[in-house]
Amino acid sequence: MRTYNLGDNVTLVLIEGDITDLDVDAIVNAANSRLEHGGGVARAIVRKGGDVIQEESWEYVKKFGPVPVGGVAVTGAGKLKAKYIIHAVGPIFGDPEGDLKLASAIRSSLDKAEELGLKTIALPAISTGIYRYPYRRVAEIMAEVIKKYNYRNLKKIFICLYGTEAYKEFESVFNEYIGN
Repeated sequence: MRTYNLGDNVTLVLIEGDITDLDVDAIVNAANSRLEHGGGVARAIVRKGGDVIQEESWEYVKKFGPVPVGGVAVTGAGKLKAKYIIHAVGPIFGDPEGDLKLASAIRSSLDKAEELGLKTIALPAISTGIYRYPYRRVAEIMAEVIKKYNYRNLKKIFICLYGTEAYKEFESVFNEYIGN
């Protein structure tokens, strides 16, 4: 675990572990546009939080249509400790506008947390699973967005990484971009 001070009483915590175990106001889910939670982080969230998360996701898509890449949707968190799941749709690696869309997904997650008046949020390494984005590039984009973001309510941001390889890559990038 590594902690960084972002100023204005905002702390960033880099942690290796299972995002579904964190006691935070919102967990960000690396989702697809149709909010079908069949694999990766999404599947783990539904498995632990309950089918109600998938059901709410289907209702969202039925009501509003697919979530655009770079956008977010919100559902309850079922049996998880979190109050909300912010479903962020990241790009597939190789998309010519992928970096911009990834930055948008991260920023939109933070915006939604601020809009909901939340104090704590946990984000995974969005788009690194089946969307094949390299850990280093996701870490660079995430560090840039988080460092420049204008925080109002959020006080603690967790970046929760599954596996040592991801953690070490993110730690290297965050040490470089954020330091302290």
